Amino acid sequence: MDGKQERKFREMTEEPVGRLISRLAVPCIISMLVTAFYNMADTFFVGMLKSNSATGAVGVVFSMMAIIQAVGFFYGHGSGNYISRALGRHDAESALNMAATGLFAAFVTGLVICVLGQIFLTPLAVLLGSTDTILPYARAYLRVILFGAPWMTASLVLNNQLRFQGSAVYGMAGITSGAVLNIGLDPLFIFTFRLGIAGAAWATIISQFVSFSLLLYGCFRGGNLRIEPRRVQFHWRYYAAIAQGGLPSLARQSLGSIATICLNRAAGPYGDAAIAAMGVVQRVMLSCAAAMIGFGQGFQPVCGFNYGAKRYERVKDGFWFSFRVSACFLFVIGALCFLFAPAVVARFRDDPDVIAIGATALRFQCVTLCAQSWVVMSNMMLQTMGKTVPATFLATARQGMFFIPLILVLPRFLGLTGVQVTQAVADFLTLLCAIPIQTYTLRRLGKSD
Repeated sequence: MDGKQERKFREMTEEPVGRLISRLAVPCIISMLVTAFYNMADTFFVGMLKSNSATGAVGVVFSMMAIIQAVGFFYGHGSGNYISRALGRHDAESALNMAATGLFAAFVTGLVICVLGQIFLTPLAVLLGSTDTILPYARAYLRVILFGAPWMTASLVLNNQLRFQGSAVYGMAGITSGAVLNIGLDPLFIFTFRLGIAGAAWATIISQFVSFSLLLYGCFRGGNLRIEPRRVQFHWRYYAAIAQGGLPSLARQSLGSIATICLNRAAGPYGDAAIAAMGVVQRVMLSCAAAMIGFGQGFQPVCGFNYGAKRYERVKDGFWFSFRVSACFLFVIGALCFLFAPAVVARFRDDPDVIAIGATALRFQCVTLCAQSWVVMSNMMLQTMGKTVPATFLATARQGMFFIPLILVLPRFLGLTGVQVTQAVADFLTLLCAIPIQTYTLRRLGKSD
C-alpha cells in the first residue's frame, strides 16, 4: 500500500465507529437522495404531459432500468466487497485486479443488454407490463434507455468501488453531477425540443454518461485504486468472488424488476391510472428509503475493512449504530408521508384517480417502512462479510418469497386493495425472517471466522 492507502486503513480500523460511519455516510446519503430525485425527475416532467399513459410508461420501463441497475450492483457490490476486505488484509494487488475486472465485465454485460433489448423491443415492452395504450410511449422511452445500458452499469460499478474504498466523496461528485444535469435536461428535451417522453430518456442516458466519465476520473485521485486495462483478469476466482459478493444484489434487484412487472400487470385491470399511481408510489418509497440506504452504505466499507482485519467488535458496533439511526429516520419520514399522502402523490400526477389510488397504497407502505432499517442493515452486513447464503436469502425474501406470490393472490380476493397492500405485508413478513438470521450472525461473529 502507498502512504495514502495506509492512512485510509488506519482511519477505517481505528477511528471511533459512530463518527467514522457518519462521516462516510454523508456523501452516500447525498448521492442516494440525488439519485432518488434523479429517478423521479422523469416521472415528474413526463407527468406534465397530462397523459396517464405516458406516466404509466415511465413506471413500466422503470422495471427494465432496475434490471440494468441489477447488473451494475452485481458487479459493483461483488467487486467492491472483495476490494474492501482485500484492503483490510493489506492486499492491494488483488484489489487493483478486481477493480479493473469488475468494471470490464459490467460494461460488456451492459452492451449485451443493449443489443438484445433493441432486437426484441416490442415484446420486451409488453413483457414489462405495457397495455395497448401505454405501449407506444413505452417503446419510445425504452428504445433510448437501452442505448445507455453499458455506461449505466459501469457507473454503478465505479461508484460502489469508490465507496467501498472509503472514498464516497468522489462517487458523490460523479452521481450528483449527472443527476443535476438530468434534471436540467429533462424539460429542455421534453418541451423545448418537443421530443416528448423520448426526450426524458435522452436526458437520462446523457447524464449517465457524464456521471461515468467523472467517476472514472475519480479513480485516479486521492489514493484510490486506478483502473488499468492490463489488470483485467480472466481467472475464474475473480468472477467467483464477484458472484459471491454480488449475488444478493443481483437477486434483490432482479426480483425487484420482476415484482414491478407483476405489480403493473396486477394494476392493469384497474386502468392506466392504477398503473401510474403504483409507479409514483414506488418512486416515492425509494426516495424515502434513499437516505437510510445511504447511511448503510457508509457502514459497509467500515464493515469490510474491519472484518478483513478481524476487528469484529467494530463490525458489531457499526451495525447497531447504523440500525438505530436509520430506524429513527424512517419512523419520522413514514409518519410524514402517511399524514400528507395525497399531497405527495399529487406532486407527480395531479389526477383525482391517481391521487386516490396512490395515497392509499402509500399509507399502507408507510406503516411498515421502519421495518426496512433492520432488514437492509442486516443484508448489507452479511453481504459485505461474504456470507452469500443468508445475504441472498434476505435479499430475495422481500420481493421474491413474499411480494410476488402475494401480488398474484391478494388482488383476487381484495381487488384493488390487494394491489395497494401487498408491499406492506411483504415487508412485515421479511422482518420476521431477518430478526433471527441477523441475531444469530451477531452472536456467532468472530467465533467461526
